[in-house]
Amino acid sequence: MEENSNFTVPPSTAARPDLDWSQVRETIMMLNLAVAQIEMALKESSGSVDVLTNSFTDIYGNLMALVQEAKLLPDSPVKQTIEESGVTASGQMQHVIVAFQFYDRLSQRLSHVCRSLDDLTGIVNEPARLYNPFAWHALQQKIRSKYTMEDEKLMFDTLLETGDVQAALDKFVSAKQHEAGDSSDIELF
Repeated sequence: MEENSNFTVPPSTAARPDLDWSQVRETIMMLNLAVAQIEMALKESSGSVDVLTNSFTDIYGNLMALVQEAKLLPDSPVKQTIEESGVTASGQMQHVIVAFQFYDRLSQRLSHVCRSLDDLTGIVNEPARLYNPFAWHALQQKIRSKYTMEDEKLMFDTLLETGDVQAALDKFVSAKQHEAGDSSDIELF
């Protein structure tokens, strides 16, 4: 009988457990699935946001050209309406800028989550690191070092101190609200 060299036994899974089944392998598979889902969502949304950004830039350029041309018109109610509409539209565009900044920040956060999950998978996949508290501490410090904003570091520290996700989120939201009350500037990322 000829052996099929393409035949491989699939790894044991929760749906098909055998003596080789491992909760660690299942955990890694679920972490990898989460990373793939996040990265797929980021890639899909990135194209749409690029189209929106380019369209917004073109619309803004056209609007400003109209406003500049209106300044050449003699004073009239039409000129005043065009100029007032231009000022109103510019103010509205500030809201669009904030929305694009939110998306940019969201993309950064989700990318950090993907990298953190990859790093976590690395620890869980290696028994020598899985049971090593120093490896876990190093992972936590690596993840914390990726945060650029103090309120994110505060949230991270609160979670490690308390183990309470809600308390960490509450502190983060409180810090963001306090920060928003101190400044009305748009934050660039």
